[in-house]
Amino acid sequence: MPADRWGERLIRRLGLWSAVAVLVGSTIGSGIFRTPAGVARLVDDVPLFLLAWVVGAAVVLCGALTYSELAAAFPRSGGVYVFVREAFGPLPAFLFTWAELLVIRPGAYGAIGITASAYTLRTLGHDPAAIIANIGPLAISAEQLLGAGYIVIVGIVNYFGIHRGAILQNLSTILKVTALAVLILAGLVLSGESTAVPTMLGQRAHVGLSPFLLAMVAILWAYDGWADLAFVGGEVMEPQKTLPRALLIGTSTVVVLYLGANLVYLHLIPIQGMKQADLVAADVARLLAGPGGVVAISAVIAVSTFGTLNGSMMTAPRIFFAAAEDGLLPKVLARVDPRTSAPTAAVILMIAMGVVFILVRTFYDLAEQFIIGIWPFYALAVAGVFVLRRTRPSLERPYMTWGYPFVPIVFLVAALFLLGNYLVSETGKFLVDFGIILSGIPVYVFMRWWQRRAPPPAISPTPPK
Repeated sequence: MPADRWGERLIRRLGLWSAVAVLVGSTIGSGIFRTPAGVARLVDDVPLFLLAWVVGAAVVLCGALTYSELAAAFPRSGGVYVFVREAFGPLPAFLFTWAELLVIRPGAYGAIGITASAYTLRTLGHDPAAIIANIGPLAISAEQLLGAGYIVIVGIVNYFGIHRGAILQNLSTILKVTALAVLILAGLVLSGESTAVPTMLGQRAHVGLSPFLLAMVAILWAYDGWADLAFVGGEVMEPQKTLPRALLIGTSTVVVLYLGANLVYLHLIPIQGMKQADLVAADVARLLAGPGGVVAISAVIAVSTFGTLNGSMMTAPRIFFAAAEDGLLPKVLARVDPRTSAPTAAVILMIAMGVVFILVRTFYDLAEQFIIGIWPFYALAVAGVFVLRRTRPSLERPYMTWGYPFVPIVFLVAALFLLGNYLVSETGKFLVDFGIILSGIPVYVFMRWWQRRAPPPAISPTPPK
């Protein structure tokens, strides 16, 4: 397929609101419904609990403001891959692709798929942990099997084109945003027994720096998805206008909804009670609407996480498509179906990796693996803004980061604290993930050698006139 002026071969089909739906739908999954309980167990001081969510909001807004400059300058499929390649060269970009292949994306698919299936089964009255089959030493639970089925379903939808995935994404995003907004408004208006603001803020406790930073890992998992829109930058219409607008509108929407939801949770449930409320949204719904509210919120979470899974299937295959176009992965992954304009081989790869991971890993392993795998590359892409402003001053920049250089510096400092604290507190997991990422170096060397030894394409003789 012919490339456009930015070098993109995929067809641009996503408008502003579809782009916003990709970002919002990829971000709002199960995190805001289940993460507050884990955060409360680490940070049981209400002012600090709220501060942690505000800090998370500030960090992702700084990231979105910085990524807006990069996305407008490089509106290509691949997002972070393209940003890192342009700033630091092909090896770091390949390591991001390698991390996405073995650590980040299968982990995300597994964690999201398990959550979507678990709440589907709960809504229908079934036990998600029930063992369905045994494959050798592996015991496959109902939530794992249904989650694998969900990965296959969203994969098939996106196999037939991003425009079909966008329809599913728009519908699920409208539903989840509406449901979360209704929960917030109902919690503020219809609440009976609630905690007054002075009393709520008076719930104090001693919290150390390390627990606070560990809580930030969970919060940033809940906020994650703000960067996913850049992965489909090559399929956004009028990208130099649309991408910055969608990044800012979508990220701001998520921040407002998350902060509103946490205020309602604390308004209705003391923070000591929140520690035991693994599904705090269900407890709030029970207070507001009785047992029917719990069923309703479980259904909403199932739909919400299914939409997040679809958003991830829309965006992630474009990373491997972009790397294959550069010759860093097998060329078959750069295949574009002429009928659907979808990178079908890359979609099939993601379906296979997601199914394998969801059948062999637990939710918590998958979620932690995702955050520690992707944040070094988020930081590297943000650092790329400084590099590109120095090395390519004449680059076309339709949008320039507001608050530069302070906004990207805030993001980089937050990433440094997050990763440094995780290195100290979870050294083993951290080193394993980084070992997997660095194992991509010999693979990169091999792929470059293979490229060099490949014979040049034959040139057909010019026919006589």
